[in-house]
Amino acid sequence: MAENIDVVPYSDTDEFRWDRFVLQESINGTFLQSRNFLNYHRKGKFADHSLIFTKGTNIVAVIPAHIVEQDGRKCLVSHQGSTFGGIVLGEQFKKLANVEAVFEAFHQYVFDNKIDSVQLKMTGDIYTKDVTDILEYYFFMNGYETSCEVGYYIDFDQYNDEIISNFTASRRRHYNNSLQYNLTFKQIFSDDEIELFYDVLSDNQKKFNKTPIHSIEELLDLKNNRLKDIVQFFGVYSESELIAGSMVFCFDKNVFHTQYLACRQDQTDTHANEFLYKHLIDEAKKSGFAKLSFGTSTLEGGKVLNKSLAQFKEGFGTTAYVNRTYRKNFDF
Repeated sequence: MAENIDVVPYSDTDEFRWDRFVLQESINGTFLQSRNFLNYHRKGKFADHSLIFTKGTNIVAVIPAHIVEQDGRKCLVSHQGSTFGGIVLGEQFKKLANVEAVFEAFHQYVFDNKIDSVQLKMTGDIYTKDVTDILEYYFFMNGYETSCEVGYYIDFDQYNDEIISNFTASRRRHYNNSLQYNLTFKQIFSDDEIELFYDVLSDNQKKFNKTPIHSIEELLDLKNNRLKDIVQFFGVYSESELIAGSMVFCFDKNVFHTQYLACRQDQTDTHANEFLYKHLIDEAKKSGFAKLSFGTSTLEGGKVLNKSLAQFKEGFGTTAYVNRTYRKNFDF
């Protein structure tokens, strides 16, 4: 069956049809796999080796990816400019025989191009239009190893309307304590406010000896140009000072995803984090989202669980989910 499917590397002339397929014709594509999002990275930062699978003139699948050298081996990895990559599958191409043909064509491409290993990080089902279990099955059938990252989300269908009634006793206590500090929560819009949020984010990252993944210029580009209807920013103020905040990605009206959550390290005694989380939950619920995601709580590709962060997120009445990465070595 694989002879009916052609696999070719992505080129810049494919941008429009790639994005149309990912955003309108796939079961598990999101804006994170669109070229509009991926291309915000400066040219040359990543050596793109994304793949397009076609049957006749129709795209049936894509893989946003790079080729990287690992220990002298040629490895195809999910695009490192996005949280998720993996196989994005067409809505009209999700039957068993179709998926089998995609894997056969992919493995033939890997063989023909002497790629030594593959590492694909799939989009979690909470973000997708349809479940992708059939892809998971074929990864298993083809001998891929799996690793997982743990994240936390709220399904509002399973959540009490009185928000703090879902919290654990300690999270309720800390939220109630935050009220004595006269904190305020609001959506922030101006570039100046976003720069203040970035200062808070940078301060927060210092405790991990890290800097933010995105630069302030990249955040402003996303807000003002590429993702104007998708990215939102929220802040917690103590009087006129921004002391905590979040950058949110809106996956249609499905998932309200907190890409960044941050609090100034000298303001933790105000319990601004609990204040922020509670109001983000309220914002997502009022805005009609089905789910809210607080993101993952793991490091090193899932090998290290940040237990304190995971338990903190559990305290808001969340449910755990996993993001899966699939790996396979090929011998020629």
